[in-house]
Amino acid sequence: MITSIFSKSKPINFIFVAVYVCLLFIVTNYSLLFLDLNSSLTILFKWAITLFLVFLLDFIVSKNKLTQRNSYAIMTFGLLFGMFPEAMKHTGLLIANLFIVFALRRLISLHSNLHIKKKLFDAAFWIALAALFYFWSILFFALVIVALIYHSQNDFKNVVIPFIGVAAVFMLLLVYNIIVDDVYLKPSNFKRYASLDFTSYNSKDNILKFTVLFTSYIWTLVYYFKNLPDKNKKLKPSYFLIAWASIIAVLVAVIAPLKNGSEFLFLFAPFSIIMANYIEIISERWFKEVFVALLLLAPIVSLLL
Repeated sequence: MITSIFSKSKPINFIFVAVYVCLLFIVTNYSLLFLDLNSSLTILFKWAITLFLVFLLDFIVSKNKLTQRNSYAIMTFGLLFGMFPEAMKHTGLLIANLFIVFALRRLISLHSNLHIKKKLFDAAFWIALAALFYFWSILFFALVIVALIYHSQNDFKNVVIPFIGVAAVFMLLLVYNIIVDDVYLKPSNFKRYASLDFTSYNSKDNILKFTVLFTSYIWTLVYYFKNLPDKNKKLKPSYFLIAWASIIAVLVAVIAPLKNGSEFLFLFAPFSIIMANYIEIISERWFKEVFVALLLLAPIVSLLL
């Protein structure tokens, strides 16, 4: 039923997902919504980023033809927010994820072979900027290296340009610190906290959600790689970049200092594309519904545990 609704790319599908995400956001942030003016403005800012992420993912998928003409990607994206609503609470994390998606968009579009230098600079710039809001976002710089291997390994200028993008962010940071605080660097600029303590996951609701997430992720990723040979040759590097982005996102979640579910936010966009590609190849309608039902029912059941 649900998959049949999202089997076509229609504006109404985007509205469905947007309304669902908005309702989740209100429920998740309700206690802070009317606390004071500053709090309300912060909540409004986080809501705008959350909703824009849905639009941005839909734009990236349709612009680069990463799926067939359907809305499975944004459907999965919305359901992942339902599983991990804590991701909507952290401003720095939302901003960092937005910048990472900007970077992923630029790297994916390299398949057009247009403005390669500009796109590499932009991607590195966005990733370095994301690291200022969430330090471990810097791990996504590995995507730029992967993109260079696929697209520009023989051009030395292209190899240097991403590092210039990182240097540009560093220079902007220095200028900002000098103007605002009269110092070059502050300890708070690079908070490198990490944790491998997973005791917070030791509850029935978390175990259920993580089991559904990783079972679905590993299952769909295997089929994703299995079907890559059948993809458009020109787009194959973009599909590989999405897979690598998902793997890096899992690594970021593993070492994240705060483990409450929000750390999986970086996985939402690449996993949504991977899941959409998998749902497209399933011939049995009931099996499609099973995957969607798992993502939809997991957070509901977890509340009852």
